[in-house]
Amino acid sequence: QVHLVESGGGLAQAGGSLRLSCAASGRTGSLYRTGWFRQAPGKEREFAASIIWSTGSTYYADSVKGRFTISRDIAKNTAYLQMTSLKPEDTAVYYCAAVNNVNMRWDTWGQGTQVTVSS
Repeated sequence: QVHLVESGGGLAQAGGSLRLSCAASGRTGSLYRTGWFRQAPGKEREFAASIIWSTGSTYYADSVKGRFTISRDIAKNTAYLQMTSLKPEDTAVYYCAAVNNVNMRWDTWGQGTQVTVSS
C-alpha cells in the first residue's frame, strides 16, 4: 500500500507561481507513475500531468503544457508540480495520484490541496 500526502497549495495572483509536493510512503517500490489531477467547483476531475517514476518521462494536459512542470525526487519519494503563469481557471483542488506496477491503474489518491488564483 502506498500513501500520498500533498502540500504546497494556497493563494496566488494571476501570473504567479506555486509548487505542489506529493510525498509517497509505504510500498514505494511499487510506484510506476505519479500524477496530478485537479477538480474545479462544479466540474469533473481532470488530468493535469504525470511522470513515469523510473524513466522521468512526462505527460501534460494541453491546458497546462508550457506552464506546469512535473518532476520527481526518487531519493525523497516525492513528486512535484511547479506551476507558473497561473490563471484564474487553474483554481481547483489538486490531487496527487499514483499507478502501481501491479494493476497499472490510478488507484491511490492523496487528500487534495486547494489552489486559488486571483485575477
